[in-house]
Amino acid sequence: MSPVKAVLFDRDGTLVHDVPYNADPDLVRPVDGAREALDALRARGIRTGVVTNQSGIARGLLSEADVRRVNRRIEELLGPFDVWALCPHGPDDGCHCRKPQPGMVLWAAGRICVHPADCVVVGDIGADMEAARRAGAHGILVPTPQTRPEETDAAPRVAPDLLTAVRTVLNGLARDDDSAPPDGPDGAEDPAGAAETDGSAQAARGQEATGPDREDRAERTNRTDRADRLSRAERTDRTDRSDRLSRADRTDVPDRTHRTDGPGAAEPDGPVGGSGGTVVGRAP
Repeated sequence: MSPVKAVLFDRDGTLVHDVPYNADPDLVRPVDGAREALDALRARGIRTGVVTNQSGIARGLLSEADVRRVNRRIEELLGPFDVWALCPHGPDDGCHCRKPQPGMVLWAAGRICVHPADCVVVGDIGADMEAARRAGAHGILVPTPQTRPEETDAAPRVAPDLLTAVRTVLNGLARDDDSAPPDGPDGAEDPAGAAETDGSAQAARGQEATGPDREDRAERTNRTDRADRLSRAERTDRTDRSDRLSRADRTDVPDRTHRTDGPGAAEPDGPVGGSGGTVVGRAP
């Protein structure tokens, strides 16, 4: 039996086809084999969750409510997840939840009372693998045409498709050292000046320098980047307005997150429970 207790999936490009900054539920299209893969995990009692960067919120390209509507459509098509976690920040906001930072992985694991070492993160870019590594979780990369060759080369494990990745989990994921964080179980970043020894970390750092996630790469060809025109004051104002959403709007989907604290649970300044079972990182 698989030792894995939870699988946390990236959303865009992993569970569903990537539509940059998607605010339209009608555009949601699951990747081949996604429902079969998730049902196989659920049948074995393995928890499932989503950890997703959504910088379009910080950029003003979509709202939190837009993201919730898309997430509801994903659950209609793929079934319910045990936990949702999203980061609404942009690449320059300095948060600890945006992948490749480990915040969302640690929060999601704690929310469902699973140790990060018993989790697998499945994603399609190096930032997903680096977030898993920093959190002390396992990682499986499922490349897409947007995945960089160096990200594939540095990944601890690679699967040709989502269903194969899940079968790897179900067949018994080998325990090895590639998931251990460099300086302890809390997934802290390397000390300043420490030598880089992990290929996935090198790939993720290179990715941060040239384009922190798939959204940023797609934006260069699909959209005009409006992030530079958003002052920090405007982003803060947007966050404040989001916090003032009515209770009815915040609870329009049943919250399926577990409220019992567990290993890796967030500190007060970490990601907080949001609407519709979604986790939203608090502004830094």
